[in-house]
Amino acid sequence: MSTLHFAMDEADGIDTRQRLVVIGNGMAGARVVEEVLERGGGEQFAITVFGEEPHGNYNRIMLSHVLAGEEHEDDIVLNSHDWYADNGVQLRAGVRVDRVDTHAKVVHTTDGTTTPYDQLVIATGSRSFIPPMTGLYSDDEQLLPGVFGFRTIDDTRAMLAAAAEHEKAVVVGGGLLGLEAARALQGHGLQVEVVHAGTHLMNQQLDPDGGAILKQSVESLGIVVHLATRTTEVIGPDRVRGVVLSGGRAIDADMLVIAAGIRPVTEVALLSGIEVERGVVVDDQLRTDDPDVYAVGECAQHRGEVYGLVAPVWEQARVLADLLTGTDPDAEYHGSRTATKLKVAGVDVATMGVNRPERDSDEFLVISEPRRGVHLSVVVRDDKLIGATLLGDTRKVAFLTQAFDRGTPLPQERIKLLVDLSDGAEEVGVAELPGDSQVCNCNGVSKQAICDAVAGGCGNVGAVMDKTRAGKGCGSCKSLVKQIVEWAADGDVTEDESANWYVPGIPLAKPELMAAIREQGLLSVSAVFAALAPGGAEEAKSKMGLTSLLRMIWGSDFVQENDAKFINDRVHGNIQRDGTFSVVPQIKGGVTTPAQLRKIADVAEKYEVPMVKITGGQRIDLLGVRKEDLPAMWDDLGMPSGYAYGKSFRTVKTCVGSDFCRFGLGDSTQLGIDLETRFQGIESPAKMKLAVVGCPRNCAEAYVKDVGVVAVGNGKWEVYVGGAAGATIRKGDLLATVDSPEAVMQLTGRFMQYYRENANWLERTYDFVPRVGLEKIKQVLLEDSEGIVAELDENMQQSIDAYTDPWGQDAARPATPGQFRTALPLVDLPKVPVR
Repeated sequence: MSTLHFAMDEADGIDTRQRLVVIGNGMAGARVVEEVLERGGGEQFAITVFGEEPHGNYNRIMLSHVLAGEEHEDDIVLNSHDWYADNGVQLRAGVRVDRVDTHAKVVHTTDGTTTPYDQLVIATGSRSFIPPMTGLYSDDEQLLPGVFGFRTIDDTRAMLAAAAEHEKAVVVGGGLLGLEAARALQGHGLQVEVVHAGTHLMNQQLDPDGGAILKQSVESLGIVVHLATRTTEVIGPDRVRGVVLSGGRAIDADMLVIAAGIRPVTEVALLSGIEVERGVVVDDQLRTDDPDVYAVGECAQHRGEVYGLVAPVWEQARVLADLLTGTDPDAEYHGSRTATKLKVAGVDVATMGVNRPERDSDEFLVISEPRRGVHLSVVVRDDKLIGATLLGDTRKVAFLTQAFDRGTPLPQERIKLLVDLSDGAEEVGVAELPGDSQVCNCNGVSKQAICDAVAGGCGNVGAVMDKTRAGKGCGSCKSLVKQIVEWAADGDVTEDESANWYVPGIPLAKPELMAAIREQGLLSVSAVFAALAPGGAEEAKSKMGLTSLLRMIWGSDFVQENDAKFINDRVHGNIQRDGTFSVVPQIKGGVTTPAQLRKIADVAEKYEVPMVKITGGQRIDLLGVRKEDLPAMWDDLGMPSGYAYGKSFRTVKTCVGSDFCRFGLGDSTQLGIDLETRFQGIESPAKMKLAVVGCPRNCAEAYVKDVGVVAVGNGKWEVYVGGAAGATIRKGDLLATVDSPEAVMQLTGRFMQYYRENANWLERTYDFVPRVGLEKIKQVLLEDSEGIVAELDENMQQSIDAYTDPWGQDAARPATPGQFRTALPLVDLPKVPVR
């Protein structure tokens, strides 16, 4: 925990620091607090932060990566709840500010509390713009079920849940966010169509020719694009069934994602009598018309501009922190020249300045290769670069960004701006960049800061990124960061050893970590940290991975520590967007009985479950269960857990098999039940989903599961591994063809144990199998090339023997007093009805 020295009155111990209140815990508000603390502001200010969301601060830029399944939501957290506590900052998470009394200098919240301030920062950000459409809202003035904005982590969770259950989506908006959403949803197996009011995609950043090439690239992915049209009606009435376009054409859809732009959130300022135009009006010191109230970020309007990019936010936060702390009382913000580099639906795009000539004397150079999906252009005025667009090929973005930002001299042969700038020597281009060149737009990191980190002892790219935050935003600058590190270190770059560690807090790869745990008899997570972590320091992000590993190694001898588990694992349920949980009892092979169905129905009625849902894994999901009801509800059900929440073996999906289906070649139903009975609930580096089908028609989708089993006739079964049908789509690899259900059981167990012992934390089988190599896996499991088959069987049996149903014994008695305490409810964002 950080050591903070507060200004106290020696006579009576009263905190004499000024009261700094920040309204908004997004990237702008939290960055202001960080910058203030870096300048010693913890001694000057008692800081309170209000955030509408119940979370800490997270990287909103990365939500599309979470939606695509490329990142886990835990990985995009910038400041956890613990960070605020450690830094002496009071975080009022899940509390919305209603208004500010600027005369009394008091903040009023919707929960009825008041908070006084000396200095106030408004950082309320923006919300999704919802264009007018008939039928968009239900009778209770809420968005129709199946309609989603795309702005928060809760929006993303809801979209992920819906994507798992639906087949067709329409995305309104052909800008960056809309295209990213479309690509991510397509990765989950949905058919996606994009509706865009503009005449070409990304019309705010690209010229018509670039937009046309981007459309070609997007459609080549299988995404349908409709241009120069609007969505005028949502077909319901109970939920989204489709949309109607302005020309009258109807499109079927299960999901409607609205990514049609953003609008500043200004209600607090308006209700407080603070000047608002498009945004909260501020001067060059980011001060509103009230001298003690400031505004930053997407809600602020400076010199007529409202910025929707993160780089201006970082600049504003630095200026404001300088002013508040007195570090630079004359600091001013004069606006930002924005340059962005990003990946849109898999296509690299970089833009800066204007995208077309504005004067007759402007020079305009274009290289367009539609066949390759490449469109490059620059606009030069008075021998200065005033704009550039790079689509499909962004190799020249570093030099162009500096020419745009710093006025770097341009080559007389303008073609060199777009082709072979440094004659093939990338290092020369890096060496020529000025020290104050901004490399990471997301976190405002300059080339000099990276070089200073190298000079200060950071010997590899990972260490430099941790030190400076370069590359920790959208990630598009990582290659340039790597080049600069290598140049600054003059080739003397050390290997980033941490890249091979199983968890961040223990400097050991997985085999060495497992060996040390066994040799030293380390039965708990705290024991592992004490024995193996540098200085015995505990590291929060490592705890969940260690819990899983220790369960696998020790089975029933493992000593559980409740703080070393995800919330889902602590309460044995999957948390939902509104703070409630889902209850999914085990239904082996999708086979149930009237008595079991009747019991589920009775429990659902007793606990007023808002939704009862048949899942994709052939189970029944009871959604919207209050945290405090979970123990009693499971007690009433009297059924085992279906493990819909854990990093573990989850379920085995089956078809009806040979008993009823005329095409069935094997009893897939019974084999699926037997597999689930044997392997239920075992810990794993990541979730494992299985399926068994009675013939190659694949009705239960066995070819795209972590382990899939297919009956092929004459008593034989094919075993496939490494399949996926989520954000990554991959047909599994054929591991072997075996001649009995017993052989299937044995080979499946061996593969899963080999995966459990050798996979990285959170590495799914569809990444593990290609990384290790199918041929090696065959040699190890089928030929026993490493002599470990018997050990794999024994270790798997140990885990099976250690299995206990989390709700089977003492379910009503919490492990800790707060285990099933009422969950913090989420606060709904205000909705402005459009009529």
